[in-house]
Amino acid sequence: MNNTSDEEILKLAESLHPLERKILARFKAQIALSEQTLLEGDPTLLSSQLSMAVEWLQKKNILAIATETKEEWVSLTALGKIYATEKNPFLQIADESARRGPILLSDLGLALEPEERSSAIGALKKSGALHLISGGIVERIDPSKLTEFFQLQCAIDFLDQAHQEIALCALSPADREIVLSYHRKRGKSKGIFRVDERVLRSFIPTERFRPVYEAMAASDPSDEISLLTSEMLKDGSWRGKRFRKYNIDLPPSRMTFGRRHPYQAFLGTVREKLVAMGFSEMDGPIIESEFWNMDALYMPQFHPAREIHDVYFVKGPLYDETIPEALVSRVAAAHETGVQSNKTTSVISPQPTGAAGIACEAVVPPPSAGHAAPAGHAAPAGGWGYQFDSQRTRRLILRSQGTAISARTLAALPSIPGKYFSIARCFRYDAVDATHAPDFFQVEGIVLGEDVHFRTLLGLLTLFAKEIAKAKEVKFLPAYFPFTEPSVEMHVKHPTLGWMELGGAGLFRPEVTEPLGVHVPVIAWGLGLDRLAMMALQLSDIRDLFSLDLTTIRRMS
Repeated sequence: MNNTSDEEILKLAESLHPLERKILARFKAQIALSEQTLLEGDPTLLSSQLSMAVEWLQKKNILAIATETKEEWVSLTALGKIYATEKNPFLQIADESARRGPILLSDLGLALEPEERSSAIGALKKSGALHLISGGIVERIDPSKLTEFFQLQCAIDFLDQAHQEIALCALSPADREIVLSYHRKRGKSKGIFRVDERVLRSFIPTERFRPVYEAMAASDPSDEISLLTSEMLKDGSWRGKRFRKYNIDLPPSRMTFGRRHPYQAFLGTVREKLVAMGFSEMDGPIIESEFWNMDALYMPQFHPAREIHDVYFVKGPLYDETIPEALVSRVAAAHETGVQSNKTTSVISPQPTGAAGIACEAVVPPPSAGHAAPAGHAAPAGGWGYQFDSQRTRRLILRSQGTAISARTLAALPSIPGKYFSIARCFRYDAVDATHAPDFFQVEGIVLGEDVHFRTLLGLLTLFAKEIAKAKEVKFLPAYFPFTEPSVEMHVKHPTLGWMELGGAGLFRPEVTEPLGVHVPVIAWGLGLDRLAMMALQLSDIRDLFSLDLTTIRRMS
């Protein structure tokens, strides 16, 4: 016997819940009892009450699990009950073929749902029952090849007549095979059979049971009060009664409360941090025109990003007719012949090795007309030299980059100096993996001012990486974008995935700012918020941000 004292045994017995007393009374002998036996012995006891009380007794080390077995039970789904009345779709098509004779395959089984019809025809073809001749005509369906589908109907009818669940082990081997071939587990809407797994347990008293049971039997529960009511206080009926004691040392049941999704909370934190830094929030539509999404950003109309493999086009309406014609003309001129600007922009180049530090400072003329662009990188200074399509520029697409919002803001006469940001949902056709998704969030930002330069940009990017993404290591690599020069990519080191790109940044080219009416330097960045969240929430797969699994979501909190 354990070393529990008589005083502890007495306290334990006095703290027993009425449900626990009811169950312990069934264990008069030191033998194991199953859950089914306990429920059958007391018709007033609910299954949920039994599970709860037995769990309490296990935590108190009064009862222990003796055996635990799993059983599978079979029932018909809603679809299975329909097939019990109308036959399964395989036999429906076979009956229709026999009744109508040779028939076009496209005219067979039209009374079925498209998915049912397609699945049934495919299975009949595979079994060799369905014979096709030239012209796509079903000549006949061979009854000798329908054995499996007749067996399926027999199993459906048997379960329908039973009007209750049946243990899987009680079915014949052939019926078991049929059920397992056509069943769907709990939670699935389609399927003919449902197979539920149940755990059957039996419990046996521990060494502590006997002294606790004796102490419980010695007390009179009729004089015990478990709930003190206002009426008892008024009439004094509580006097002389014994109050049930409670064991406050037992661990409470886990309580889960509703809360904001971790990723939604992260987006809110990003917004709060940027507002606290003096940024104003900008916004734009998800359905965007090619003008704001690409053309206003000096991306040529022959750029690969225009192809259907990279952006999503909307079915209709096809064009945005609200873009001012004068604005389209200025952007078109920038594409065709470039822009004239006497401005100079102070920039600081990143180290070629991609270190987070600053290499050197230089005053570089903007890459507009009359200045040669760096070979192999920048867009041509004298425009792209092609005929701009003013109709195509109005074509509607799903926004593929948050920079479209920056272009709209620049054209709307922003404050100078000024700081703006947006949290933009973007869409690109991309293969889904641990770091890519077809729709994603970007944090987009611009800073305008006479004193803005590349050092300002690198400082802001480093601040974002450390404050928002909680990154320990940051590096910058030279990059190319049609709308910025110089351009840079920011990379952070993920503890599991290694170095990961967070996004691009740079100084807007005059070909972007001048047509939109802005004549001061503008730094811009577009960072992947999903990847920032991966760092901040310590995730190694971007898909976990949108998981439906509550355990995964709680782990992010």
